Amino acid sequence: MPARPHAVLLYHYFHPDDVISARLFSDLAAGLVARGWDVTAVPCNRGCRDESATHPLAEEWGGVRIRRVWRPPFRQASSRGRLLNAAWMLLAWARAAVSLPRRRQEVVVVGTDPVLGVLAALPWRSLRRRTGIVHWCHDLYPDALIADGMLKANSLPTRALKWLLRAAYQRCDAIADLGPCMRDRLARYGSRARPTTLTPWALVEPARPLEPDPATRRELFGNAALGLLYSGNFGRAHAYTEFLDLARAVHGAPVRLCFAGRGNRMDELKAAVTPSDTNVSFAGFAPEAELERRLGACDLHLVSLRAEWAGTVVPSKFFGALATGRGIIYAGSPESAIGRWVAEYGVGWVLTPNSVAAVAADLRSLTADTGRLAALRTRCHAVYHEHFSKARQLDQWDTELRALLCSPRSTAC
Repeated sequence: MPARPHAVLLYHYFHPDDVISARLFSDLAAGLVARGWDVTAVPCNRGCRDESATHPLAEEWGGVRIRRVWRPPFRQASSRGRLLNAAWMLLAWARAAVSLPRRRQEVVVVGTDPVLGVLAALPWRSLRRRTGIVHWCHDLYPDALIADGMLKANSLPTRALKWLLRAAYQRCDAIADLGPCMRDRLARYGSRARPTTLTPWALVEPARPLEPDPATRRELFGNAALGLLYSGNFGRAHAYTEFLDLARAVHGAPVRLCFAGRGNRMDELKAAVTPSDTNVSFAGFAPEAELERRLGACDLHLVSLRAEWAGTVVPSKFFGALATGRGIIYAGSPESAIGRWVAEYGVGWVLTPNSVAAVAADLRSLTADTGRLAALRTRCHAVYHEHFSKARQLDQWDTELRALLCSPRSTAC
């Protein structure tokens, strides 16, 4: 029997951690095993949300070999902790390039957690020249740090980071972006790596558009004819001004907005809601066991990304909304990946300061047009399964990685 190809996954967190990015890398590992790969994952041994929780340094999970890195309990929530964790993991991954058994047919996939994780490409290219290297870019640095105001665009630290990252991108054989806007930004680094778009997938993939659970819907939206839901993390990259403007523009109509999640801008959003915003409410973060019922309770999902962040990240809740058969109201740049997809596939509205009145008018008419809403649900569900589903993305991953086995650097072909 020919040897199975080997994939090494370098990411900060992994199964059983439930943070979304860890779930995606865990799904990728399991999907590759099912498609004929041997897979070794090299995460840290600590939990993401609870850093006091630790996992075994070595274990097997669903055919995946997990070889965890012992990591000190540096606080990932602090800037100093994030940098220390990044340095620790990068050193550990450099050591793994020496210590892991070598395979003739091998690729390594490196993500963007910890911050600057792609720098692992530097030692791996030097120490394992025949291994194909893929970077799955979930967060683009230092662009995200500039968007967040943590770095100035032309400062010395920014120029130094770009120099380092340019060197790392040059060592990659392929770079997987999350959409056209991110690909445009990556192209500025001048890497000759093959570009490909490999998006996240939804954690919940129902076989048909979800029917609302009456009790959950009533809890979130009362008797409103149209329920708009923001579900998930609400952090520094997310906008809310346009959503509040929309809520005020539809005030008096049977439309209600509910924000259900957590994040470092949630308190700021709550403070911006006034007593007269009676069509805006809040709910807690839903555990995964309740996620499907929560996502299916609304009619439309709210997704946002501040314009300066376009191309640095792509909100994963876009894919979760489509998977449940729900349309999107996207507050963000029309030129961003989600802005383009919303227009291209006809799955919702792009909300800008100039379009609030038009979107509000359309929502008012939608409250009385159940047939149009049902057609939108069917279209969104079909678009997800045609373009973004887990099975489709994993098949594409398998194709892309196998192509690297026959790249000029490889000796496998």
